[in-house]
Amino acid sequence: MELVLLGPPGSGKGTQAKRLADAFGIPHISTGDIFRKNLAEGTELGQLAKRYMDEGTLVPDDVTERMVSARLSEPDAKPGFILDGFPRNLNQAEHFQTALRTMGRQLTCVVYLTVNHDVLMARLTGRRVCPGCGATYNVVFQPPKQAGICDVCGAELVQRPDDSEATVSRRLEVYREETAPLVAYYEKLGLLARFDGEQPVDEVTRAIQERLS
Repeated sequence: MELVLLGPPGSGKGTQAKRLADAFGIPHISTGDIFRKNLAEGTELGQLAKRYMDEGTLVPDDVTERMVSARLSEPDAKPGFILDGFPRNLNQAEHFQTALRTMGRQLTCVVYLTVNHDVLMARLTGRRVCPGCGATYNVVFQPPKQAGICDVCGAELVQRPDDSEATVSRRLEVYREETAPLVAYYEKLGLLARFDGEQPVDEVTRAIQERLS
């Protein structure tokens, strides 16, 4: 089972990836985790990526691709994987297809979560986090029992700068420009499966598992 999860920020990719990883016994691999691991371990690729990051420039696609390929070569990913956050653009997607063929592997499916723009804005700008225990809420979809107060530890909830309306709008714009074209790319390859990401989490999980089985 070799999967790519595709969808805009706030579509629920991370949640579904964890559930599918547990269901199929394969690793949930996010590019963020790969970067953090390489940076922490001071690998050659990590040091190369750090140089670009320190300069305030984007890490080139080929460096990211090499990190992903190295991660997929680890023993736990031999039975399969769930990629979350990669590929991010057409260039990465095309090179990834080549890399998979070189490894003698091929994608089973690209799981695409569709969510209306207004719902995405509400999900992302409505997120509130507890600075004490790390619990996460949403003022619309998952509010705390008492407005602005953490149910777990009673601390006052905060909104992260990344969740401001201006920042969220920019993130969604970048997604539309860079990542949305992957929908047509994978659809042409016959790999794309669409799922309604606005449905309850359990229903989305069940629909994906039924399709994959």
